[in-house]
Amino acid sequence: MSSSMRNAVQRRNHRERAQPLERQKWGLLEKNKDYKLRAKDHKEKQKRLKLLRQKAVDRNPDEFSFGMLSSGINKATGTKRGDRGNEALSNDVVKLLKTQDAGYIRTMLQKVRKEREKAEEGFVLDDEEGEIEALKGRSGKGKHTVFVGDKQEQSSFQPEEWFGVEDEERLMKPWSRQIKKPKNKHEDDEMADGQPPKKTTPKDDASAAKEERRIRKMREQAQEHKRLKIEALKNRERELMLAEQEIEKQRANMSNTAGGVNKNGVKFKVRERKR
Repeated sequence: MSSSMRNAVQRRNHRERAQPLERQKWGLLEKNKDYKLRAKDHKEKQKRLKLLRQKAVDRNPDEFSFGMLSSGINKATGTKRGDRGNEALSNDVVKLLKTQDAGYIRTMLQKVRKEREKAEEGFVLDDEEGEIEALKGRSGKGKHTVFVGDKQEQSSFQPEEWFGVEDEERLMKPWSRQIKKPKNKHEDDEMADGQPPKKTTPKDDASAAKEERRIRKMREQAQEHKRLKIEALKNRERELMLAEQEIEKQRANMSNTAGGVNKNGVKFKVRERKR
């Protein structure tokens, strides 16, 4: 049979065997074409490594090129760092950009400071431990105004009698703690009938104590959340202040106006000292 007739006859397609069911847990079965590609890649890498080793052996320790002056090695990644062809900005353009950066940082610092001051309302700083604690009771800035008819009534006005307290010391405490709540209608009716009010059961006392503990826990959680927020705002404010100082220092160095403090404690600038 001639070669042309042999090629015209339908031939059987020889396929590679599939992955056995009991070995499917080990992943895909590597076929011959996969092995050839992997072997070819491995050989290419071995050739490249051999060539690099030979170059390192034949390298001249006294060789020099001007590209070494503008290139270096990145210590973090170990890669070569060279000139990428980017055009360097002028000194005036860089100073303008740093001025805009300083303005942005100053704006953000003012915003964070206002937010921190607003969040600190109702909180104080403990001098001994340096921690923020919630103020107990009122802040002392509230006022209670009582209107009277004339000056004579004003001169004879007694705050202790008006607020129902015994002495002036209790008068300075928060009003919510010292003003007695009026009795409800049922208690008034019972007192008018001459019968004592109903006694609360232990079950009612337990439920009231449980509700009080729940409210106290919610208040403590809210105060802790606010304290963490204040700490985060303080850290943010500190970082922005350091960034602003660094930019101002860079601008001063670029303008040749950076200064310092001499041995007598007097601040000076570079230009003023050169004169």
